[in-house]
Amino acid sequence: MDFSLTEEHLMTERMVQNFTQKEILPVIKEYDRKQEPIPFALQRLGELGILGICIPVRYGGQGMDFISLGLACEGLEAADTSLRVAMSVHVGLCALTLLQWGSEEQKQKYLVPLASGQKLGCGVFTEPGMGSDVASMSTSAKRDGDFYILNGEKMWISLASKADYAMVTVRTNPGAARPSNRLSTFIVDLNMPGITRGDIHGKLGVRAGSTGWINFQDARVPVENRIGEEGEGFKITMSAFDHGRYTVASGAAGIVRAALEASVRYAKERTSFGKPIAEHQLIQEKIARMSQDYEIARLLYLRAGWLKNQGVRNTLETSFAKKFATEASFRAADDAIQIHGAYGYSDEYDVERYLRNARGAIIYEGSSEIQTLIQAGYALGERQEKPLRCEMPAYDPDYWQS
Repeated sequence: MDFSLTEEHLMTERMVQNFTQKEILPVIKEYDRKQEPIPFALQRLGELGILGICIPVRYGGQGMDFISLGLACEGLEAADTSLRVAMSVHVGLCALTLLQWGSEEQKQKYLVPLASGQKLGCGVFTEPGMGSDVASMSTSAKRDGDFYILNGEKMWISLASKADYAMVTVRTNPGAARPSNRLSTFIVDLNMPGITRGDIHGKLGVRAGSTGWINFQDARVPVENRIGEEGEGFKITMSAFDHGRYTVASGAAGIVRAALEASVRYAKERTSFGKPIAEHQLIQEKIARMSQDYEIARLLYLRAGWLKNQGVRNTLETSFAKKFATEASFRAADDAIQIHGAYGYSDEYDVERYLRNARGAIIYEGSSEIQTLIQAGYALGERQEKPLRCEMPAYDPDYWQS
């Protein structure tokens, strides 16, 4: 493995840093306090090509690799988690899943506008009371000629009120012997009749992000909108989670880095007992731990990204990265607040926002407990990779950029 960054990778880092420093950081406190999304953020992500960064050029994207996606997510979340969340659901859960499992007709109709930023996508999986038990979802779809009739409600959906298209998994085969065979997945136009949606307010963190609910009441979805075969929904959803968890892991490394940089600045400026607090060993201990955690989190997501580039299934490696990085981000933000003292408890400094934002990632897209079970399953030999009918292909520059 060679983790040295190419010029294209470095360009991605510079572009994201330039965007966030000039356009996001000057206004993020205002919108976080108002608990409203930054009005121009999603449009700018599309205009800069970030929403299609790792999608082949032939499908409207930028044709970059999966490491570029990770670097972009790290840089975006270092500014604010709401930006990375948009990448997780638009790119990870929706666009990459469509790239892996969709038909050529579906890619031309839906992936091209998603990758070019003309349309926004999201992943619609979670339900009230479902939690981590994906196979237990109750939202249903019944076949009616050339349509499926969808009924039910989804909850905690990022970009629910903003997205145009959604990757939606529902129950189609309630009588299947195996719970995992009861589900099917669809690409759904959220502006069609029978669909209502709204926002959830009062969240602990990611207050500048859009999170909401989607209700389906006799929504008629054409059969040609089914992704893959009937009964493949569980496999498709797990593939989507692999993509989404990669963006969560790389983004969480961005919070660790941001907390570290903020702590170093403050520790050098703040004096106590006649010297900068950076000279106190207990402060150094916290900064050293942040520095170490950042390096580990970054290496873990770079390895997962490298495996994605090779076309190698990376469920375990992405699980390692997701669990470690999200827990490290919360720990780093907590230490950063302690270093900042009373000021860290105020939103005058960014570290307070880092802590609130970091907490959610330990829960969503597979909680730390679920990641522990995944990792134990592999270690004990109880879980093994099984071939999928549609594997994500290896990154091939000639194909991706033509």
